[in-house]
This record gives sequence, structure tokens and C-alpha cells, in this order.
Amino acid sequence: MSPLQEDHHPMYRAVTRSIQVTVEPSFVEDESSPGDGRYVWAYRIEIVNLGIESVQLRSRFWRITDGIGRTEEVRGRGVVGKEPLLKPGESFEYTSGCPLTTPSGIMVGSYQMQTESGEMFVVDIPAFSLDMPNQARVFH
Repeated sequence: MSPLQEDHHPMYRAVTRSIQVTVEPSFVEDESSPGDGRYVWAYRIEIVNLGIESVQLRSRFWRITDGIGRTEEVRGRGVVGKEPLLKPGESFEYTSGCPLTTPSGIMVGSYQMQTESGEMFVVDIPAFSLDMPNQARVFH
């Protein structure tokens, strides 16, 4: 594999109601211990408001499925301790992580957003694969 391909991380993107969510997952080798059944991924998320009204991120929901089909659901306020307000054209970026006990998995989720007038709506986070580098890909 050439260095260019090794450094390349896949990107996943979804747009819901003028809110664009881009996810870039990457395997964290330093924190993983395959011999102990611990595989860690980081994921960078960028949220861009492509619309004409300000929106605030209020909560998140994740469904995390490991390589053998075990599913965990995670809900919580905001992201990384924040509830960012995005004016038209603004973006917010953060990085988080996910440990699994298998060398592959998949994550999908959504954000609950609120308009200035108080209307709540759901924004999709695209499904993205967590695959250890140099492993055979498993399609979930």
C-alpha cells in the first residue's frame, strides 16, 4: 500500500434540511490492543449550516454496532460538552472516539437541532464503517 493510501481516511457526508454533516473516521493504533480485544477509532465531524436560519445543536444519538452485530445506543446533550449555535454559513468541528471489542463495526446517528423560533428537527449523521487498516473489509 502506498503512503498516500495509508494516510487516506474515507469521508461520509449527509445533508438534512440544509445542515451538512461530514464524518472522517480513523483507526487509533496507539490506543488499540488487538490482543486484548480493544480496537479504538477516532472520528472527526464537521457540521455546516448551509441554510438561511441559525440553528443550535441540542442533543446527539448514536447506534454503534460491532463486527458481530452487538448494538449499543448512546444519547446525550450536545457534543463534546457543547451545544454549538450555527449561524448561516458557519461550521462546527469536533473529534470524538469509539472503542470496540471487534476489528470492525459501523456507527450511525442523528443530532437534534433547534431553530431560533424554537422548532426542533432531526439531522442525520451518515452511517460510517469502522475498519481496521489492512484488514479484509466486511460490509455490514
